Parts: sequence; structure tokens; C-alpha cells
Amino acid sequence: MSGLLMTGTSSDAGKSALVTGLCRIAARRGIDVVPFKAQNMSNNSMVCPDGAEIGRAQYLQATAAGVVPAAGMNPVLLKPGTDRRSFIVLMGSPAGELDAGEYATGRRRLAEAAFDAYAALAAEHDLVICEGAGSPAEINLRSGDYVNMGLARRFNLPTVIIGDIDRGGVLASLYGTWALLDEPDRALLRGYVINKFRGDASVLAPGLAEISARTGMTGYGVLPWLAGVWIDGEDALNVDRWAREEDRDRAGLRVAAIRLPRISNATDVEALAAEPGVDVQVTDDPSVAERADLLVLPGSRSTVSDLAWLNERGLGQIIAHRHAQGRPVLGICGGYEMLAQRMDDEIESGAGVVPGLGLLPVRVRFDGDKTVRVATYTYRGMDVTGYEIHHGLCEVTGGEPFLDGVRSANTWGTMLHGSLENDAFRRALLSEVAAATGSGWTPDENAPGYARRREQMIETLADAMEEHLDIDALLALAEEHA
Repeated sequence: MSGLLMTGTSSDAGKSALVTGLCRIAARRGIDVVPFKAQNMSNNSMVCPDGAEIGRAQYLQATAAGVVPAAGMNPVLLKPGTDRRSFIVLMGSPAGELDAGEYATGRRRLAEAAFDAYAALAAEHDLVICEGAGSPAEINLRSGDYVNMGLARRFNLPTVIIGDIDRGGVLASLYGTWALLDEPDRALLRGYVINKFRGDASVLAPGLAEISARTGMTGYGVLPWLAGVWIDGEDALNVDRWAREEDRDRAGLRVAAIRLPRISNATDVEALAAEPGVDVQVTDDPSVAERADLLVLPGSRSTVSDLAWLNERGLGQIIAHRHAQGRPVLGICGGYEMLAQRMDDEIESGAGVVPGLGLLPVRVRFDGDKTVRVATYTYRGMDVTGYEIHHGLCEVTGGEPFLDGVRSANTWGTMLHGSLENDAFRRALLSEVAAATGSGWTPDENAPGYARRREQMIETLADAMEEHLDIDALLALAEEHA
């Protein structure tokens, strides 16, 4: 077995993307490769075929590697419920809570579970490509770290730093990361990659030569900015980076997705933005929500408090007004729960019975047992597959069935995440929205579907990495670990 850790100078430096690309490249070369991230802190997650919940990025990386996604690829998932509390998903299952004060010191059991998961993957596969979190230079967290240099030191993993040049200051970030680490950690920093470069890479050469001279790290290449390549983010940094089809000649649909404070699985609306002629905005502006052809209430990790925020912002009134006018609204998971008549929540918030927006004939009770599963429902003769992650149990008392949920007028509600990734269902629903709003939009049946676009994205990323990075040297670096 061999291993390699890809870490970064900051969040959103490109760790998820480069691990995805490396997984695809290794798989192309016939290497038995798997992805690994010891800990994610994210409310964007997926459900594996066996019912385990992991971060979306690791799910996509497993797809790129050609392996079945599994809990061991992301053994610790922390889902923020408030600024000071996260819900723990350990090896794919709920495992209590973690308070902010315990973050640096109270994670020993999580670290051991993560180390065990890595060891199991390394024993079963030829190559494990690991993704770090944030930056290894967060020395305030070093004593309890098990996802960056703590992982590298435990398994003697050669480590590569990814620097995001689009942010600016990449040379200082690379040097500063190296300089802040103590000598045993620094010894594992073998090289670096520059990501998201626009222009002539030759202008970087003198600076990169100086970084290599000062640190002893090898430069493995400069990856250009790749338009049309997006990787599911683990935090709010990526929430509004939807892929857009620029097609100004076609009549368009306007979609507004509410940016909830504790938004969860925001990637649900990504598939809408991948549809030609559909413009998606993620917003908390009531005027944008009012003007949209379709308003989407996405999932939430803190449904009751996000509903209160919605009402404080005046968005609750906007949603009620749209419903009364028959203007389309779609609620997904937590967003669906907010549209209910009432919620009884002694689990997530402890608030007890709370009135919902009252737009759908539904009563919600939060249960201590969490539903996590892949599910398929039928809509107008179409099978629609997605995944469910929720404590809320919905009792529907009227209306028209809609997937697992309900429709009233042009307001729809469902617990099913990922439903919009089903091409036929997405286009049928958007066609209904267009008819209800008088839009001239029609689906382009010749446009590539969502899964195909994702596959094209992975291939484009891998091709660019093959062209611009020294892949042979990176894979040889991993072999040194073996």
C-alpha cells in the first residue's frame, strides 16, 4: 500500500478537486485507489449505498476512483448546528455532539476512529489519497490534529501543499505554512502545487524557484483556472458557485434558493443551474425571492432557528404570498418542514411545538432516531432516486402526493435530497414551473444530463492535471511511503 496527503494553504485552495483528479488519474492507470478524509466539517453530505453518511466531496472522489463510497473514506463528519456545537457522524452513523470548547482537546476517540479507518483502507487498497482540512498551519489546533500533519505523522505520509493563487499572496502562504510547522512536521512536506492560475505561468518561475530554494520543497506544477469544473464544497464558501450554462438566446427561468444560516445539502439546487436557460441565485434578499419563477427552500441543520430567521427577514411573508398567488415554491428536507403547519422538536432545538409557515398540510415530529437512507419514489410514472438524512417524521393530512411528500397548489415539499439530479424529473418539474409562471422556457432534451456533466467535469479535471502537473512524480512520492 502507499499513501499521499494533499493539504492546502487555506480552505477552498483546491484540495477536494486535486484529490478527485488524482483518483481518476490513478484509476486510469489501473491502480487500486481510494480517497480518504479523516474529518469533514460540513452540512453537505451524501448517503452511501449501505446507508452510511459521508461528505459529498469524498463521495465524488470515490466515484472518480471507480469504487463504492463507504464510511471509512470519511470516518468523522462534523455537522455544525450552531456556532458552538456540531453533531458528530462517526463511521457513517450519528454519535452525539461536540462543543466548541472540546474541539482541540475532546476528540481523542474521533482521532482513533479516523486512524483505524485509514489503516483499514491502506491494508485493502494499493493507494490511499488523503485530503487535509483547512490548513496544516493552524498550529492552535495541532495538539489534537488528526486530519493534517497529525495524520501524516501517524502514518509517515508524504505531504503536498496546494496554494490558491486566485486569492493572492500564494508565495507568502506557501512559505508561511512551511515556516509555522515544527521540524518533524516540516520534514513530511515534500512539495507544492499552485492552483487556479490565470495567465502565463512562466512569470511565476522566479518566485517558485525561491520557494523551493528556501524550503527544500519540490514544485509539482501550476494548474490553470478551469472554467466549468466545480467540486462540492464542504462549507459556505462554495454555496453560490453553481455551474451555469450561458445561453442568452433562450427564454430563461429564474430560480432563487434561500441562503439559510445553517443551510444543509445546498448542492440540491446545483442540478438546476446546470440546466440550459435556468439561472440560479442563492440569496437572502426578499426582493430576489419575490421575483423568482421558482423559490427553493433548501435543507437546514437547525430547522427551527432557521425558520425564525426566515420570518425575521420577511422571507416567511414572501413565501406565504407566493403560495397564495400560486407561484412555485419547493421545500427540500428542512425547507419542507418549515412549510408545514407545525413542528414538534425536542431533538434538534428542544423548542417543543413550533408553528410552521402553514402552507402544506403536514405535521412534523422530530424523532431521536435519524433516518439515513437511499430511496426511490415515483412521480408521474418516473422513478426518482435520491437520499434522505433527517430526524423529522412528516404526517401528511391532505394535498396531492409528491414523491415522499406533498403538493398544495404550486408549493411542493419533499424530504428527498438529490431528486433534482434525476434528469427527467428535474425537467418535468421545471416545465411545470414554466407553465405556472408563463415563461417560454422549455427543456433542451439534447443537453447533457447531470450525471454526464459530472463525469465530463472529472475527466476535464484529470486531463488538465495530466497536462500541467508532474503526475508521475506525485505518484512516485506516494510509492516512497510504501
